[in-house]
Amino acid sequence: MADDREESLEKRRAQLEAKLATKRVEVGKEEAIEASAEASRKGYAEAMKLSSEFISAIVVGAVLGYVLDRFVGTAPWGLIVLLLLGFCAGVLNVLRTAGKVAKPDPAKG
Repeated sequence: MADDREESLEKRRAQLEAKLATKRVEVGKEEAIEASAEASRKGYAEAMKLSSEFISAIVVGAVLGYVLDRFVGTAPWGLIVLLLLGFCAGVLNVLRTAGKVAKPDPAKG
């Protein structure tokens, strides 16, 4: 009778181990899917940040150029020059954020 119980317990333990192993594999797959989704979300957020910084630099340059032209009367040269400066500033910001250009050293400034 004790042998039957031990065999029954051993059989149940083996079944539970098999179920646990399959659950662990399923959880591992779910974690891998979640990790790839998280990386995708981070990439999308970074792209949105870079594009908004670039566009805002151009818009600020254009607005400042337009305001300068209205007050000084140099139309369209202020708009053209400050629009180009805004574009250059936007490109520089994107390159700095992406790590392609070194950030300015505050000790040298």
